[in-house]
Amino acid sequence: MTETFRRVFGPGKPVIAMVHLGALPGAPLHDESRGVEGLIEDARADLQALQAAGVDAVMFGNENDRPYEFKVDTASTATMAYVIGRLRPEITVPFGVNVLWDPMSTVALAAATGASFVREIFTGTYASDMGVWAPDAGQAMRYRNRLGRPDCAMLYNVSAEFADSQDRRPLPDRARSAVFSSIPDAVLVSGQITGEAARMEDLEGVKRVLPTTPVLANTGVRHDTVAEVLRIADGCVVGSALKVDGHTWNAVDPDRARAFMDRARAAR
Repeated sequence: MTETFRRVFGPGKPVIAMVHLGALPGAPLHDESRGVEGLIEDARADLQALQAAGVDAVMFGNENDRPYEFKVDTASTATMAYVIGRLRPEITVPFGVNVLWDPMSTVALAAATGASFVREIFTGTYASDMGVWAPDAGQAMRYRNRLGRPDCAMLYNVSAEFADSQDRRPLPDRARSAVFSSIPDAVLVSGQITGEAARMEDLEGVKRVLPTTPVLANTGVRHDTVAEVLRIADGCVVGSALKVDGHTWNAVDPDRARAFMDRARAAR
C-alpha cells in the first residue's frame, strides 16, 4: 500500500462517502432562488449525517453540474472552495475533492481547501458523452507539486464513467500501466455511469495485477454488495446507496448511511 494512502486513510479498508453539492451557479440545474447559501445548507446536512454514520472520509463533488465539462468555469471551482471553506470547521474526517471532469481545477481546489486527496480521470483517452476525453496526468501531478501539495493523495479513476476507452488493452493492463507511468496513490474502478456498480470481474482483475497498490470500487456499491466488494477491494467510494430511496440526487438518508456502515464494519 502506498505510504500516502495509508497516511490519509489509516489502516483497513476506507469507506469514502460522497457529499454531492447542488448545481453550482451558472450550471443549468442551479437553483437561483436558494443560491449559494442553499448549497451550503444541503451540504452541511449531508456532511453531518455521513459523519454521524461513521464514514472514514468524505469527498465533495459537483455531480449535479450536468452537462459536465472538461474545463470548468472558474466560478465553479471558486464556489466549491467557498462552500467547503464554510464547512471546514465542521469536518471531522479526512476529506477530498473532485471537480468533474477537470483535473487541474480538482488539484487547485484541493490546494485551496486543504483537502487530503483528489479523485479524477487523470489517464487514458476516451470517447465520451462530452466529446473526446484526453487528460494529462503529468501536468496535473506537476501542478499539485507547484502548489505545494505533494502530500495530497491522487486517486486515479481508470474506467471513466459516461465514456468508452479508446485504448483497447484490457482494463487490468491499462491499470497496471497507469501505476507504472503515473504513480497514483490508489486506482479506482467504476461502472458505466454514476451509481452503477463496477463489474466484480473488473475489480478482481485489476487487484490481481496490482497487489501492492490500493484498488477501490468507485461506483454503485450497495448495502447488499459491500461485503463482497470489500472482500476484493481495498475500500470503496459510495454515494447513491446512502441517499433517500437510494437515488443519486436525493439528500443523504441518515438511517441508510448508518445501516451501510454497519455492514461495512462487519465485512472488514
